[in-house]
Amino acid sequence: MTNIRNMPPDRGTAAWDALLPPRQAYPELASTMQADFLVIGAGFAGLSAARRLQQLQPTARIVVLEGRRVAQGPAGRNSGFMIDLPHELTSDDYAGESAEKDRRQTSLNRSAIRFAKDAVSEYAMPAETMALSGKVNAAATAKGVHHNTQYAQHLDKLGETYRLLSADDMQALTGTRYYQGGLWTPGTAMIQPALYIRSLAAGLQQQGLQIFEQSPVKALNRAEGGWQADTPKGVVHAKKVILAVNGLVEHFGYYTRRLMHVMLYASITRALTPEECKRLGGESTWGLTPADPLGTTVRRISGASGDRIIIRNCAYYDPEMNSPKHRMELVARKHVTTFKARFPMLADVDMEYSWDGRLCLSRNSVFALGEVDEGVYSACCQNGLGTVKGTVSGIIAAEQAAGATTTLLPDYRPEPLPTKLMPEPLMLVGANAYLRWKEFRAGADF
Repeated sequence: MTNIRNMPPDRGTAAWDALLPPRQAYPELASTMQADFLVIGAGFAGLSAARRLQQLQPTARIVVLEGRRVAQGPAGRNSGFMIDLPHELTSDDYAGESAEKDRRQTSLNRSAIRFAKDAVSEYAMPAETMALSGKVNAAATAKGVHHNTQYAQHLDKLGETYRLLSADDMQALTGTRYYQGGLWTPGTAMIQPALYIRSLAAGLQQQGLQIFEQSPVKALNRAEGGWQADTPKGVVHAKKVILAVNGLVEHFGYYTRRLMHVMLYASITRALTPEECKRLGGESTWGLTPADPLGTTVRRISGASGDRIIIRNCAYYDPEMNSPKHRMELVARKHVTTFKARFPMLADVDMEYSWDGRLCLSRNSVFALGEVDEGVYSACCQNGLGTVKGTVSGIIAAEQAAGATTTLLPDYRPEPLPTKLMPEPLMLVGANAYLRWKEFRAGADF
């Protein structure tokens, strides 16, 4: 019997979901069900897998189990960037190890963005759900400007479009003189991630999918004809299972000591008043990733939830995936300092929500993807791009589970296993020392 450990707690509010109006809850599983496919996890990977399964086998019985409420887990806790280009977090400038590998990854990412864009159209999602507006690598230091120059040279090799921005361009965009320059690329889709996940779940349910929330899987075992998943109040018997749980796949007994778990943190302001928006200036919506991968991500949104600014920085390697309360409080204070440094004209604006989120990485930057047991498929380990790579892994896992003869992702190539980690506590000490050093070296970009 494979008993599943409890999910680690989330710290802070899943702000993207909290900004939306209340919705009707999905039921908790409280009976015994039969399914052709069971998808565990209702985030980007899980719902993408479910949608692809519906496309491939429209009459199949598909059940999705979500341990928390839909869109209150990682889908409500990321920054909402669906990035098309290479975004290697362990590098100095996001470039991957080879141009050919980066071309393939870009093709996969763009296929995932098209898949999401088609879902937005098919399910008539609100306009605020997705904007194909691109994003900017923002540089606050001379070293950051150099990183952008290096990345631009890499994009030249890839034949990609970009535009280098001056300090004046950055002020015109953001309203602040904090940045020395930027590099704009057009292919990123900016999304309201919780709205996308909510709308995708609702659309799939209307097409016959069964979704149960607050139904964590406590045990997963072989059974006659497939697998049995036990939740606190119910059971699902399924022929095949897709694990779309990112780093929590280790709780199911797979990829043990092969995945790195990193906690990330973000805060979002209260809604700005019209006078504060005027004082800030700049455009009403934009997204900045830091020129140094360990720097600060900043995003401005406007829409039904008001004009707001999101700050994301600080990363901690944490194999237990459990942020202590004192760390959450420390990071929230850091976000206030970061915000005021960039937007001194808004020094009186408070943060309304602060929260943590889980990032799953592998040392060799590969997915934890494929058939891990007879009839069990993993769609995990997104290496820092949960929105787009989660979509990619969900599509691939669904096609594998369905035995598809055609694919939406012709540029996908099977990858090796994630490499093993160093033993603890060496890994804990070493990884966090490295993160602190990288954050220090980022300077004002952090």
